[in-house]
Amino acid sequence: MYTEFAPIYDRLMQTVDYSAWAAYYDALLRKYVSPGGRVCECACGSGGLTVPLKRLGWQITGTDLSRDMLALAVVKAREAGLDIPFVRQDMCALRVHRPQDAVLCTCDGVNYLLDPRRVRRFFSAAYASLRPGGVLAFDVSTPFKLRDTLGDQTLGSAEEEISYIWQNAWHPRTRRVDMRLSFFVRQQDGRSVRVEEEQSQRAYTQEELMRWLAETGFCGIRIYGDCVMRAPGLEESRWHIVARRPKEKQNP
Repeated sequence: MYTEFAPIYDRLMQTVDYSAWAAYYDALLRKYVSPGGRVCECACGSGGLTVPLKRLGWQITGTDLSRDMLALAVVKAREAGLDIPFVRQDMCALRVHRPQDAVLCTCDGVNYLLDPRRVRRFFSAAYASLRPGGVLAFDVSTPFKLRDTLGDQTLGSAEEEISYIWQNAWHPRTRRVDMRLSFFVRQQDGRSVRVEEEQSQRAYTQEELMRWLAETGFCGIRIYGDCVMRAPGLEESRWHIVARRPKEKQNP
């Protein structure tokens, strides 16, 4: 995944305000753990959030399954003059050298886990990677967004350097949206190169996610709206979810 897509990913995501997104996660984490703690970011992609979170003082490590995306992240960190470890790992089999204060998974990482068993494996791996009292924080695109905003839609954009056609198919029984993207990238000699990418995401309900988190052992589960510190509305496009690993009980 992302082998051919990785080189144009950041160009397509130029409109995303990663600094504001990182500032939100910085504020969210500070509600639960001490500033500057150890953070492992799963599915970090090209490091769009990893780099600004490092600038905000967190001891962050980025992990992702795509070698190509990690290569972009390494370059991005180096150009920013930051020392950030990046590790190729499956988030459902996350392993860390030291217990973390927080585990992050942003930008729909959980939606890409199409089997609920893999979601539960990720929750278990994150739980095992946290110190007692540490937190898991992640965001998901909501069922409303995947069904009603993306749904059975065909989207497109024609820019000077990159054009694309984005075709979606929604499957109500599995709550899954399959996305087929065709990109046309203009080269320096004026020719256009076509890049095909297929992705799928699954919508999960609040009840499912909260139940699986609780069954894993997490407590204090909170769900926030899209980059806000309040409960989500009915037509929210993104949920931010925080769950704490319980602190160790003190001996009497």
